[in-house]
Amino acid sequence: MEELQNLFRFIRVRKYEWKKQEKAFYGAKNSPSLVTIPTQNYIMISGKGNPNDIDFSNRVSALYSLAYAIKMAYKATAIQNEFDDFTVFPLEGIWQKIEETELVKENLEYTIMIRQPDFICEDMVNVALERVKVKNPNPLFNEISFGTMQDGNCVEILHIGAFDDEPISFEKMEQFMLSNNLERAKSYHREIYLNNANRVEKSKLKTILRYAVK
Repeated sequence: MEELQNLFRFIRVRKYEWKKQEKAFYGAKNSPSLVTIPTQNYIMISGKGNPNDIDFSNRVSALYSLAYAIKMAYKATAIQNEFDDFTVFPLEGIWQKIEETELVKENLEYTIMIRQPDFICEDMVNVALERVKVKNPNPLFNEISFGTMQDGNCVEILHIGAFDDEPISFEKMEQFMLSNNLERAKSYHREIYLNNANRVEKSKLKTILRYAVK
């Protein structure tokens, strides 16, 4: 029995789980704090307009289709690697207004993305992308790219509640920045969606909000 328990423990360790192994990047609290984000790899797709529109949903679906194709392709060939599986990372988005005016959702520009573990390289992504294009043809696959981003020093907060209530949390971040002589380093802000908006009540949504700062 003890040998079996040790075997199962070994098997569990070989799955890379971002919730357990990257708490420093996904453990934001409901009060603002500073965090330093290193260079990270993503698959990403850009768009414009209201995130409640079908075009946004279609882009999210295409991104997840590729993310799971990458996961399955890696899992099938990873026997000799340190990790033989990984949990798909949460959806993220960077958002900015097309014009510096009052917020109008139809005038938003965004890039949504799903982070990839460091052991996933561009060649692996390209192989999975060609396979998913054949299996589930979708013109949006042609708009997905693999790339890196480095936000560096950031102010972050965990926003709990509806997306439309995010300004309350943004105000807390602005006050924190003012108190610490910080200013925004980039025109966009980042959102990391820790749960599924289609399955969770709006009041229970958990979203990490980040400003890159200097």
